[in-house]
Amino acid sequence: MSARPRIAVTPWRRHLPTYLGERTLLDTLDPAYTDRVAVAGGLPLVVPRPPRDAAAEVAREILDLADGLLLTGGGDVVPKTYGAADEGANSDMDVDADAWEIALLRAASERELPTLAICRGAQLMACAFGGALAQRLPETARHRDPGTLTAPEILAERHPVHLVSGSRLAKLFGNEISVNTIHHHAIADAGTLTVSATAAGGLIEGVEHDGWPAIGVQWHPEKMREDEQRRLFERLVADAHARSART
Repeated sequence: MSARPRIAVTPWRRHLPTYLGERTLLDTLDPAYTDRVAVAGGLPLVVPRPPRDAAAEVAREILDLADGLLLTGGGDVVPKTYGAADEGANSDMDVDADAWEIALLRAASERELPTLAICRGAQLMACAFGGALAQRLPETARHRDPGTLTAPEILAERHPVHLVSGSRLAKLFGNEISVNTIHHHAIADAGTLTVSATAAGGLIEGVEHDGWPAIGVQWHPEKMREDEQRRLFERLVADAHARSART
């Protein structure tokens, strides 16, 4: 048996060109996610979603085998997932992905399974616990529109985030951190989660759950070269290792 804690990692389903057609349905994942888990000492296990009718049952069975959960980025959350109407600023939505990942989050909560949720993952984490999203960023957030930037500009863009004293994020990074800006939706209501990071105008950038070691961040740490961003993955793996030792 591997001594590395097993971290379940979610991919995103996309249509991409292959020899089988211009729109071949594939599960995809930026290898930066699994690389960061592996370098931190974890064993990344990619877990594609099952058919929707089996989502809740399979989520429980998968997390019975895992020591931690990493929810990655992807398309926009379907507004009806959080009880809202579509305001027309959404793209790349997948209601089955929403149901699957929310099932994973709730199963993780039941097991107090260490969890890191990134970008879309953080948004779904809020939705899973009674929260809601903003389908457009407020001007007070002072975020540049990714749609107006080139890929290198998007990756280089940074903005400051204030971390709430005493939070898990503050214990990792201190009072403030500079992060990237690769989102056009945001958490408007954290539900029963605790807000642990905010950007300009009070925009929610980080959430945590008081009942189990779960952190959600709106930024993409796996796409940042700053060494400090590795701490999120190191914390996930350390918490997973401690849980594995206990159980």
